[in-house]
Amino acid sequence: MSLHAVRVPTREEVLSATARPLPKALYLGSAVLAAVGALVFLIGAFTGQERVWHALLVNWLYFTTVSSAGVVFVAVQRITTARWSRSIIRILEGYVAFLPAAFVLLVLIMLGRDQIFPWTHEAPPVPEKQIWFNPTFFVVRNLVAFGLLAALSVWYIYTCVRLDVGGTTEATGAVRRFRGLRERMRRDYRDERRAIHSTHSLQGKLAVWLALTFGFTWSVLAWDMSMGLDLHFQSTLYGWWVFMGGWVVALMTFTVLVMWWRRYLDVYDLITENHFHDLGKLCFAFTAFWGYLTFGQYLVIWYGNIGEETHWMHHRLTTPWKPLTLAVVFLMFVLPFFGLLSRAAKVYLPTMALFALCSIAGLWLHRYLEVYPSLHPEATSAPLGFWELGVTLGYLGIWGFCYASFMDAFPRMRVTLMTSAFRDEVQVPVDAETMLPLPAHE
Repeated sequence: MSLHAVRVPTREEVLSATARPLPKALYLGSAVLAAVGALVFLIGAFTGQERVWHALLVNWLYFTTVSSAGVVFVAVQRITTARWSRSIIRILEGYVAFLPAAFVLLVLIMLGRDQIFPWTHEAPPVPEKQIWFNPTFFVVRNLVAFGLLAALSVWYIYTCVRLDVGGTTEATGAVRRFRGLRERMRRDYRDERRAIHSTHSLQGKLAVWLALTFGFTWSVLAWDMSMGLDLHFQSTLYGWWVFMGGWVVALMTFTVLVMWWRRYLDVYDLITENHFHDLGKLCFAFTAFWGYLTFGQYLVIWYGNIGEETHWMHHRLTTPWKPLTLAVVFLMFVLPFFGLLSRAAKVYLPTMALFALCSIAGLWLHRYLEVYPSLHPEATSAPLGFWELGVTLGYLGIWGFCYASFMDAFPRMRVTLMTSAFRDEVQVPVDAETMLPLPAHE
């Protein structure tokens, strides 16, 4: 369906243009990948292959940092009261669907901690780390911290989709299996104007707490699940380095998915070149920031020249890890940074997709290098094969199934904030009773 960009589309037009269900083959393919991954993991676990546990951790870090960062980017749109992303941000909101599954997988990692974490069979070198890596303290703080982050993320996205579900009737062709959920979301829905303002006010509080919780939780998780794999290494920048890598790739995957949804739904008038220019600028900017964090961490370790720090970098710059380390540098920074300098590269979709895919692949190698060299210090060749591929495919299947289910459950765009006559009133706070602008903003 083609809509004229010179006018505001009606709610019916947006819903009709974006209602095409996802193909059943996508669900089937995702389920098959998830089943294959589960089978590979079970075979490895029951035959004593520790690498399946290591691959489980690598992919948990990869998929969960990206999904969590994507939800927080949605919250940042509220913090900045952004309007440019209204027609595309629902595509990123779908990342929240993986977080409950990630919590279950984290429980599995905690149960298999003896197969992963060195402190389970090796005493930490200093008393402070012995306290920090106390098994009960370790399990409780990680499950509580991530559980809180996941709960806040789900709550925030719930407020986003309820505003659209509550203000719309059941669309023709909507996926039936989610109808009961949508009906429950419509209960007690107030008139649209008040719903927009009350939702905006609640999201203002939730977004700030979600952003703060994201930074704190992923700092702790980065120390525990990644940096702590080497008991003799510590870096104050490590947490930032881990979660900002996820932030970069959340934006890169977001960009690729926006391209796909635009084509699949044929909504070229609702998703325009300007969106890709904005997304390209964000991808470029945070690629530069990730490069800054990477070089900043490396530079401090290099000139400090402390053995407890330098050995971590030195290990990854020697055989067999050096080629993979250099690949990460090129995929995560060199290619996307220099490739996305121009506006043309951002709005020409093949080049934008190419550099996005570079970062997507680069971060997976990044997560692999966080985990495997620390757990396989004597390896003469990088252990990268059947077990790693199988578990990765399983995670991809789980993520795809969760994401597809979310996108079929709810309107694909923020139809209320795109079409309501009151959509821009939220730029100026109002009195909750009178619905008049507050004096300070007149």
